[in-house]
Amino acid sequence: MGNADDHMYPLSNDYNFHATSANQRVAIPPPQPFVKSLRNTLKETFFPDDPLRQFKNQPPKKKFVLGLQYVFPIFEWGPRYTLDFFKSDLIAGITIASLAIPQGISYAKLANLPPILGLYSSFVPPLIYAIMGSSRDLAVGTVAVGSLLTGTMLSKVVNANEDPKLYLHLAFTATFFAGLFEASLGIFRLGFIVDFLSHATIVGFMGGAATVVCLQQLKGILGLDHFTHETDIISVMTSVFTQIHQWKWESAVLGCVFLFYLLLARFFSKRKPKLFWISAMAPLTSVILGSILVYLTHAEKHGVPVIGHLKRGINPASIMDLNFNSQYLPATIKTGIVTGIIALAEGIAVGRSFAMFKNYHIDGNKEMIAFGMMNIAGSCTSCYLTAGPFSRSAVNFNAGCKTAVSNIVMAIAVMITLLVLTPLFHYTPLVVLSSIIIAAMLGLIDYEAAIHLWHVDKFDFLVCMSAFVGVVFANIEIGLVLAIGLSIMRVLLFVARPRTVVLGNIPDTKVYRNVDHYTNTNNVPGVLILEIEAPIYFANSSYLRERISRWIDDEEDRIKSSGETSLQYVILDMSAVGNIDTSGISMLDEVKKVVDRRGLKLVLANPGAEVMKKMNKSKLLETIGHEWIFLTVGEAVGACNYMLHTCKPKMGSGESEKYSNNV
Repeated sequence: MGNADDHMYPLSNDYNFHATSANQRVAIPPPQPFVKSLRNTLKETFFPDDPLRQFKNQPPKKKFVLGLQYVFPIFEWGPRYTLDFFKSDLIAGITIASLAIPQGISYAKLANLPPILGLYSSFVPPLIYAIMGSSRDLAVGTVAVGSLLTGTMLSKVVNANEDPKLYLHLAFTATFFAGLFEASLGIFRLGFIVDFLSHATIVGFMGGAATVVCLQQLKGILGLDHFTHETDIISVMTSVFTQIHQWKWESAVLGCVFLFYLLLARFFSKRKPKLFWISAMAPLTSVILGSILVYLTHAEKHGVPVIGHLKRGINPASIMDLNFNSQYLPATIKTGIVTGIIALAEGIAVGRSFAMFKNYHIDGNKEMIAFGMMNIAGSCTSCYLTAGPFSRSAVNFNAGCKTAVSNIVMAIAVMITLLVLTPLFHYTPLVVLSSIIIAAMLGLIDYEAAIHLWHVDKFDFLVCMSAFVGVVFANIEIGLVLAIGLSIMRVLLFVARPRTVVLGNIPDTKVYRNVDHYTNTNNVPGVLILEIEAPIYFANSSYLRERISRWIDDEEDRIKSSGETSLQYVILDMSAVGNIDTSGISMLDEVKKVVDRRGLKLVLANPGAEVMKKMNKSKLLETIGHEWIFLTVGEAVGACNYMLHTCKPKMGSGESEKYSNNV
């Protein structure tokens, strides 16, 4: 790609080189002490947002207040809180509570945990997040994918039915490690690790996980007592169709009716966004109607399982239940890290999406610390993994929330439910919970996003489908590892095989562009212009050396066949080369030698500051010649044309010096 500044340096028709700033050479950056350079690099890597700049030149008291507001954002927006805000947050909080209660009970069953834990997890963590979180719209609670991961991974070491107490303690321990991992990422500002979960990876993984969750709910819909613990589609369908004689039609009919009602409510809410509350209230009304129906018909005696007794009271302490036994420690750490990453990826993505709509910024590292602290606190108060689910946050957003106080209102509503209303859930049929989960999961299968990926980037589509197929046909861990592996491989391919393109001159301009992209470009006689579109590192230096040689061979073959002016100059446009290592320096030195052996001249255009600094320290600048390094491609082409028309084709140092003096 040519440089946008090329038009500032016009070339005359007789190719004499006239540059308005020809005396200016590419400057070598002033030397910096190693410690200072390292500090700047680390600061840009770990503190790109420079969160400490607000503390500069502030008195100690002000610094303390700013520090308090940074750690606990509620102290920043709290003093500006108004009654109008509270009215909006009150409505939003009650609305999301109506969704959080049935979802919490449902997702706890998905994790093979007692249903009451779903309510516990919607009480303490939202309070922590309201104090420490930076998003105004995120609604905190249990998530389906995290629940499924917890249940799947812990079931490999302990059977929840055979030893429910140990399984429960391991779930608390895995939640503790998830929180510790999340908080550590935020404290040490390692949030870029989550960025390896690309958009394509998340779309495929979420779609596959949602499909697996829906398939798992066939157990509840069909009223089966025994079901496979595997999550792949083959095992699930085998388990379903080998128990046809045990299907309970009463349960299936009830499940289909409520599933139809939930999907119908969502359809109307999508058609008319102002009626969002219909979809938000549908799960709770399903629970109420299902419980009344079972109570009146005694359906629990005719093949419709119910929740049964739920313990009344708020969260009991569970800090003494954390299990750090070496026998189970690897499983709980692994479960915590995997579920923690997924929870962070979903929660931060959701928070940023809604922040964009309201035009405010959320700090990713703050969010990680908030997520980590609420899960650490949750593991000590009988909660399991919590995050920021999309469905609940969307309802919170549509309900008109103004601040995180909506989470506090939701937590209070859940607390009242725990203290007073839990006996009312005794007759809630499990099939209704399965219907609620299926309805919620269908919204996570984003086929439109997959189609968009196919049209825009086929490799991203491959990553998406790899995650989906891996999750559905193998298991969740394999699908996730496969998708992340493909994403990392793509990054490595970009680094190891960077693009190099030939540039040509757009007629009647001094702009140089890719000849394959702009078919009307003209070749510059006797000059080959190549653009390197990536930093030069050890991983790609050998490839670039060979690729540049092939470009030179191809250009010479083209010139021979067309009878044009013989090739004399090779210009490397280094505008996109942001950095270079010692292997890259050696590569340029070798390219210089190859070009010299061919009787050509190597010219560099617009190398960056870091590249100039390293070329200067390695003495490569002296080898190439300071007079053959230019600010723009236009200047470089002008210099080559000047030499072609005023000097002999093959120049020595005298001609170079003559050109330099003329300039």
